[in-house]
Parts: sequence; structure tokens; C-alpha cells
Amino acid sequence: MSDNVMTKTGYKDLKEKLKKMKSIDRQQIIKEIQVAAAHGDLSENAEYDAAKEKQSFIEGKIKEIEQKIASAQVIDITTLSSDRVVFGATVKLEDEDKGDEVVYSIVGVDEADIAINKISISSPIARALIGKEEGDRVQVRAPGGVRNYLILEITYNEGRSK
Repeated sequence: MSDNVMTKTGYKDLKEKLKKMKSIDRQQIIKEIQVAAAHGDLSENAEYDAAKEKQSFIEGKIKEIEQKIASAQVIDITTLSSDRVVFGATVKLEDEDKGDEVVYSIVGVDEADIAINKISISSPIARALIGKEEGDRVQVRAPGGVRNYLILEITYNEGRSK
């Protein structure tokens, strides 16, 4: 699987972020540079130096995002259906150590956000889940230690069961 695999939603979000950076952030930086330059001697103008550094950072991020978009392998998860966990799956797990249930969606590296239970395809949990079926037990070696999970449900198509 490509290093830059992402869902259609993640691709759309990345394109929107790029658009914002080009149309809003870039213009804001230009104004900051103009204001700082108006203060006079640029050789000792910390405000100008900071604005130029910020501009360099933004331009670097724009190039990085453009490269990610250009090399993206976009997967439409609404077309997926499998008895096994694959990229794009939403997996309901029972944490057998704590007795809690947790739901994770397996997404691309750039769209992962643990705060909303989207985990990267390259995360330890996702790597342990890939290829498994409902009812399988999975042991995950994570930075916090070994965790044991039971796969309760695998869904695709934005929450509909396989």
C-alpha cells in the first residue's frame, strides 16, 4: 500500500487546508512583512525577520502539502466491503484489560487524529488489526505496554456493517 494513502475525506480536507494556506495565510504574511518593512532599517528589525521566517515556514508547508496531494492514493471507503480489517475500516474493540469498548477508524497518516478516534494505518493498533476478523483477539505492543483487544465489529461505508 502507498505511503500516502488517504480517504476521500482526508484528501478533501488536505486540499482545503492548502487552499486556506495559499489564499489567506500567505496573504496575511505578505501584509505582516509590509508592515514590518515600513518600520525602517531591516538589518535590525526583529519584526521583519520574524515575518520572513514565518513566510518561509508557510511556503515550505504549502510545498509539502502539494507533494502529498500529488502523490496521494485516495481510497473511497464507501466502496469497501470485507470480512477483514483493511484500510478505511471502522473497528469496534473491547479492551480486554480494562473492559471498555473503543471504536477506531483506520485512516492515512496525515488524517489521523486520536482525539476523534482516527488512527494511522501505520500505528501499532492498526498494524495489529489489519487482516483480522470479527471475534479475533489481538495483542498490541504499544508504547504504553501490551494491550489485548477483542474485535467486536468491522464496518465500512461510514458506519454501515460489512
